[in-house]
Amino acid sequence: MKLSKLLLLLLVIPLFAFTSFHKYYISVTQVNYIKEKQSLQITSRIFIDDFENVLKNKYDKNLVLAGDDEPKIVDSYIEKYLKEKLTIKINKENVKIIYIGKEYDGDIMRCYLEVENVNNIKSIEISNQVLFDMYKAQQNIVKTKINSQQKSAILSTQDKNVVLNFN
Repeated sequence: MKLSKLLLLLLVIPLFAFTSFHKYYISVTQVNYIKEKQSLQITSRIFIDDFENVLKNKYDKNLVLAGDDEPKIVDSYIEKYLKEKLTIKINKENVKIIYIGKEYDGDIMRCYLEVENVNNIKSIEISNQVLFDMYKAQQNIVKTKINSQQKSAILSTQDKNVVLNFN
């Protein structure tokens, strides 16, 4: 009798744990300065389902990402959205971000961007508001490697940008 109660208890406890499951909304953006190429190379990793939801809400409610029949217009939606939500200033000057493309890896979408003709970085201001319009709990981690220095920040709906100095 005691063994059956113990087994029942061991089966029921995990069910209670999953009822309080909390989904985290997070992205990671890596920004690397490649001095030899005079470019800033940017990779953003975002959960596909979260990004799909924001694109559906903003552009096309029937949109499906990472499917075999993904519409060709998806890349233009991604580019438009990222250019609206991700901005960079180098040495207090706005720079043009070029969308290179994207790839899927499991439940993650990697978006590749670049800033060309970057001669010197003394300071960089990054505003990453990706998914803030969809999820109030969204956090965007920004990691940089510039002039052999690594710095990072966590951006949220309350703190939408960061200024990093590289003297």
